[in-house]
Amino acid sequence: MNAAQRRSHILQILQASPQPVSATALAGRLGVSRQIIVGDVALLRAAGADITATPRGYVIFRSAGLERRVAVRHRPEEMERELNLMVDHGCAVLDVIVEHPVYGQLTGQLDLSSRYEVFEFIRKVSENRSHPLSALTDGIHLHTLSCPDEDTWNRVLDALRQEGFLLS
Repeated sequence: MNAAQRRSHILQILQASPQPVSATALAGRLGVSRQIIVGDVALLRAAGADITATPRGYVIFRSAGLERRVAVRHRPEEMERELNLMVDHGCAVLDVIVEHPVYGQLTGQLDLSSRYEVFEFIRKVSENRSHPLSALTDGIHLHTLSCPDEDTWNRVLDALRQEGFLLS
């Protein structure tokens, strides 16, 4: 298989996958190194492919329903509770966005839609001794949510308000 065929195959795998696919998994399936996959994905993105790198792998987002942004604020130790609240009420948390005084808008891809995915994300943050992006902005940040409908969106807003996370 040549490079163009391999990149085409990467797109097909990502389009067919309901969940993120790691560079390591793609490398194993295609019989090349992880670094070759990283380079292929960079070239695909440069050519216009809408591939996003999440903490769990590459994904091509397929929005279903509403995409809305919500402004929230909480302490770092409340991050898991905040994320679980959103997925428990039926929305996927696509990203986190902060406004940095030097770099401007910084976005981290999350793509979390279940408690298990939230747990794995929190575990990875802990294992890597990382800090949430919101630590740069005194806990203030945005999330882009994908919700199936307006009622679900409103449920999430109400729950965030009740917990004191919703920034008004």
